[in-house]
Amino acid sequence: SKTPLETLRFHAEAKGAQVRLDSQGSIASRCATFHDGIVFSQRPVLPREPVTVRVLRHEKQWQGGLRVGFTRLDPAHVPASSLPPYVCPDLVQQSPTWAAVVPECFVLEGNVVSFWFSRHGWLLAEVNAEPPIVLRRDVAMGAPLWAVMDVYGTTKAIELLDNTLPRTMPSVLSGDFLRDPKDTAGQECAVCFHDAANTYLVPCGHSDFCYHCAWRVFRETAKCPICRWKIEDVARLHLC
Repeated sequence: SKTPLETLRFHAEAKGAQVRLDSQGSIASRCATFHDGIVFSQRPVLPREPVTVRVLRHEKQWQGGLRVGFTRLDPAHVPASSLPPYVCPDLVQQSPTWAAVVPECFVLEGNVVSFWFSRHGWLLAEVNAEPPIVLRRDVAMGAPLWAVMDVYGTTKAIELLDNTLPRTMPSVLSGDFLRDPKDTAGQECAVCFHDAANTYLVPCGHSDFCYHCAWRVFRETAKCPICRWKIEDVARLHLC
């Protein structure tokens, strides 16, 4: 049988200058200002393993909120004094870190936000078990990845929730239903079954449509036919 995963906690030492942790290492609060709120998980995270936090405190006087992602930086070897004020863009530019801004509507007080990376290297997030959105598509696989969060701006305090408890994750949350665009490019459009699938929907990332059908769905329903997430834009695939 598999060894149970250690419950995720915040790393006790590698944290921003304004961060205070509770005695259990599960609550991270930012004391002052709107930055210097970087925190890490104490262990690497597995593909498709959700990192789940509850927003405990929300301050309206700031703009922007929680940032989330993954990094190859082992926090055990990261001096707290070396951390920059922000995950985005500072830590992302300075190190092998892939993070993104969580939409402000996700990070209201009391909301539960989960984020994870798929086997394709996509960074995904969901709020309150709603359909997930794609935040990034470029997380580099092949090395251990620690979760990194920035208790930034309107997000004043977060609590890491226990994901080691038995949980049946619907396939819609695994990230695998969101195929890599390279998997769908050149295939037939899922709507007309004629033209090539060369377009993806924003923000859900589904790429099973030709450009014409994607725009028609956007105009007529503004909901993805696969996950029913609201469509905000349509974009062509640009593959290497």
